[in-house]
Amino acid sequence: MLKISNSRRWILVGLLFFAAVINYLDRATLSVALPAISAEFSLKPASEGLLLSAFFWSYALMQIPMGWLVDHCNLRWLYAGAFALLSVACGSTGLVGTFTELILLRILLGIGASIYLPGSTKVVSESFSPQERGLPSSLFDSGANVGVAVGVIIVSILVMKNGWRHMFMMVGFVALMWTVPWVLAFPSTLVPDSVRRETYRSSLTRVRLNRNLLGASLGFLCYGYYGYLTVTWLPDYFVKVRHLTILKAGIFTSLPFIVWAVAEPIGGWISDTMIRRGMDPTRVRKGVIAVAFLSGLLLIPAVLVTNVTAALVLICGSSLVGFGAGNTLVVFQSCAPPEEVGMWMGIGNFAGNIGGVLSPLITGILISLTASYFAGFALASFVLMCGLVCFVFLVGKVQPPPIPL
Repeated sequence: MLKISNSRRWILVGLLFFAAVINYLDRATLSVALPAISAEFSLKPASEGLLLSAFFWSYALMQIPMGWLVDHCNLRWLYAGAFALLSVACGSTGLVGTFTELILLRILLGIGASIYLPGSTKVVSESFSPQERGLPSSLFDSGANVGVAVGVIIVSILVMKNGWRHMFMMVGFVALMWTVPWVLAFPSTLVPDSVRRETYRSSLTRVRLNRNLLGASLGFLCYGYYGYLTVTWLPDYFVKVRHLTILKAGIFTSLPFIVWAVAEPIGGWISDTMIRRGMDPTRVRKGVIAVAFLSGLLLIPAVLVTNVTAALVLICGSSLVGFGAGNTLVVFQSCAPPEEVGMWMGIGNFAGNIGGVLSPLITGILISLTASYFAGFALASFVLMCGLVCFVFLVGKVQPPPIPL
């Protein structure tokens, strides 16, 4: 942990929160604009699927390389450069003339967006002590759910009023302004410690064999599976099963993510408070994760109830999974050697995106086979319980390994 002023480090957390909002807002642009883009370029369903998936090719594959860069480069310029790439790729989408250009820009968008979790986690780990990391980690990560909750509504309005091309340019190029306060606020001292790096040099072989990294990554894969199911299938569920209009389904979908976003910093604050009062950090972090993940079981009765309001309440209850989300990030920060926090989070987020790839695919297959959403939603809850087991029982002490002499 490096010494910077308290106000400076919370300014960084605030900037990371808005970076998360913009990051996930940029991701929402294509989903909303897809019907208009498809009509203009005469895309068939296979091409639409290819376009939607292009972002995740580069985003997932860049997690580990970006984690390495985060550990070895000055985060002021690395984060600013990646964020600028994200913004320019989004804005330039409004200028494309071919389908190939659309694909290439989505790939660039994924590369720029890949800085988000490894970079943000590294900043928190360098700015806050282990017992303080729950709240800042939860706060910046809650921006992702705020971005999902408000992104669909904002982008929909912009597309309706200005068309899809102007929407991309407005969202992307305006976001570039974020880099200015980031460069000004980022302290020059927030760089890797050369002495620690010399005595405890990163080793991918050691990382792969680490029990805590394995447990946290498998847990994050399960968490990603559950989270991506809600992102990808809730709107369709509300329209086809609960027979809501598209607009009302969008509003209903946003509410669980608002709950998720609000619950996350509360869980981080509670865990930090309990640790400051002398409770064991490992028990606190794991306990909060366990309680939060258990709420994911509410997704099962949500599919079974007949009343749409009751279903929405239960789905919002299942979003209390966010109560433990920040602590999952603290597990990576606290268990990793200080010089490998970026790499660990990159590996963990790569695993989380594997869950993101599998979740919509498997759920779609189960819906096709059963003509019901029950099996897919119940499976997501079961997978989340597997994640609970990984975090609670496979991960050991929530502390870094000793530095070898």
